[in-house]
Amino acid sequence: MVISKLSRAAFVTFLLALSFMPTLVSANALEGIRVWPSPDETRVVIDLESEADYSYFTLSSPERLVVDLKKTTLNTKLPLNVGESPILKKIRKSSPPEKTTYRLVFEIKKPVTSQIFKLAPTPGGQYGHRLVIDLPHGSSQSDATVPEVSFSKTSVSRDISQFLGSAEIVVAIDAGHGGEDPGSIGPTRKYEKHATLAISKKIADQINAVPGMKAVLTRRSDYFVNLNKRSEIARKNKAHLLVSIHADAFHSPKPKGGSVFVLNTRRANTEIGRWVENHEAQSQLLGGAGEVLAKNNNDKNISQTLLDLQFSHSQKEGYKVASKILREMSRAGVHLHKAEPVNASLAVLKSPDIPSVLVETGFISNPTEEKLLFQRGHQDKLARALSKAIVQYFEANPPEGTLFANRGKAIKHKVSRGESLSVLANQYGTTTKAIIQANGLKNSSIAVGQVLTIPGANAHVAVSKPVNMVETKTVVHKVQQGDYLGKIAANYKVSVADIKRENKLESDTLKLGQKLNITVRQQKEQPSRKHKVAQGEFLGKIASKYDISVSSLRKANNLHSDTLSVGQVLIIPTQ
Repeated sequence: MVISKLSRAAFVTFLLALSFMPTLVSANALEGIRVWPSPDETRVVIDLESEADYSYFTLSSPERLVVDLKKTTLNTKLPLNVGESPILKKIRKSSPPEKTTYRLVFEIKKPVTSQIFKLAPTPGGQYGHRLVIDLPHGSSQSDATVPEVSFSKTSVSRDISQFLGSAEIVVAIDAGHGGEDPGSIGPTRKYEKHATLAISKKIADQINAVPGMKAVLTRRSDYFVNLNKRSEIARKNKAHLLVSIHADAFHSPKPKGGSVFVLNTRRANTEIGRWVENHEAQSQLLGGAGEVLAKNNNDKNISQTLLDLQFSHSQKEGYKVASKILREMSRAGVHLHKAEPVNASLAVLKSPDIPSVLVETGFISNPTEEKLLFQRGHQDKLARALSKAIVQYFEANPPEGTLFANRGKAIKHKVSRGESLSVLANQYGTTTKAIIQANGLKNSSIAVGQVLTIPGANAHVAVSKPVNMVETKTVVHKVQQGDYLGKIAANYKVSVADIKRENKLESDTLKLGQKLNITVRQQKEQPSRKHKVAQGEFLGKIASKYDISVSSLRKANNLHSDTLSVGQVLIIPTQ
């Protein structure tokens, strides 16, 4: 066969095109960039179509981190301005060293040692291939490093409040998952991480309202906290107990009810327990697992013995707390999956010096319980049950030097700046009148540095019942002529995204007669509240306490001036 010069050239061009086709087909794609600022670091997650082939380097004056993604194209919008991070300002593209490379530039505010690693797709399919960049907010050394733990009695520090017998009991409340790690995902695509945070905040509020107790949250918003970092936060705050809040999940929608897990070195003793262990291991992949807590290497035998003793104590006390939590959940009408504590080997429970429990508040994989977990009334019920159980445990097992240990006994208090008798009465769970009588005071005036005798408070501690102001209700909307998602969302005061997620809509197109489920919030009528003015209080302070405006407070009480008198009773409006 004779091939002309023109056709030969065309043939060669065709062969060259074929040679490039595998490269084009196998090219990666950058599908999205997510930024998760937390108190200690900012995490950037780059979603990719396939495994990342990358390299990186840093530049100074100004500070930048440059990441080259090889054989990668862009399927998302850049630049991305970052407003909430103390370390990261902007993510933008730049001229690459070669055409098949995509160059990302991270504009940072100060020199930092970043950590970059790849994550494989998750077994559950929530995420595909990812490249993760952690930027610590502190010095160039990683803030995630866990210090070596010493178990020597001589290392225990005591502040003056412990010597006076007025130290607070500290409870660490750990909202499971967060940020890059959504936890389990319910049938209507609701995330476990949002339910756990809402419930944890309510528990913290309940505990903080109890005199002699203080709650510490391991996370306050939607960001990921390294699993071992959670125990470190509890330890740093000298917590007496760590309670981790989760929502269970299973491959079947049938299981339902709450469970409480406690530490055991053996594998979990139920099928659900084994599932939870595997699921939590998967969450480590989602968010990136941290380093294992350091052990004392000076004498391995002594260290191991101390660890064994600490673990044994933590297990025993954790079991006591777990039993009380299950009892209070049952009394509150919460369905239980397991009526007894379940043994499991979960990372967040493995703090040898702090008794720990993991509470599964229900099955988010069960449609009915998924709905309950996002209802404020049910969240309040769970929070109150857990708070009551925690208070009961510490009433029966008060740590030495705390107010609980000295309940019913008179203790000493040294007055600090800004304190008043009403503040002290609230702090110690007593009354202003009782403090005045115990100290032979003529009036309510006290001086900084003055040492007061605080009479013994009541033997029993009550957990206040929260007033639930907002409930949710699901209504069915039938699409009418002229309806569109934006109009419907505005009508029901919800977001378009919420309607699409709840009804699994893939587009904004609606059909006449189509029925949409819409979860709306409804305000309940609140009973009137009253406030008795204490020493040192003023309108602004009282308004702030109840989260209302000064003008509404004036109007509700028909006040013609801002002058208040001690003992005056004010009506607190609902808004």
